[in-house]
Amino acid sequence: MKSISQRVPQRTCVACRQVRPKRGLIRLVCISGGSVEVDTGGGKAGRGAYLCQSPECWEVGLRGGRLEYALRTTLTPDNREQLITYGKNILKESISGRGK
Repeated sequence: MKSISQRVPQRTCVACRQVRPKRGLIRLVCISGGSVEVDTGGGKAGRGAYLCQSPECWEVGLRGGRLEYALRTTLTPDNREQLITYGKNILKESISGRGK
C-alpha cells in the first residue's frame, strides 16, 4: 500500500517573500470596516496577508507599505501603531522564550 502524505499549507510573507508553512506565519486580515487585525485563529473572514514572526518582517511590512498593498487598504495611524506594538511584543516573547 502507498502511504498518503498530507500536504502542508504554504504561505508567503509579504515582507521577506519567503514561502513558509502556514503555521509558522501570522495572518493579518482586513475586516469590513477597513481596519487590519491580527487573526490568531486563522479563520476570520476578509482579505488576509501573512508576516513572519520576526520583528524585521513586521517593520518592513508595516513601514514599507507592503501590507497595505497586499490587503488593498490604507492603515490609519492608530491601526498602524496597534500592529507595530503587536510586532514588538513578538520580539519580547521570542527573546524570553529562548532564555528558557
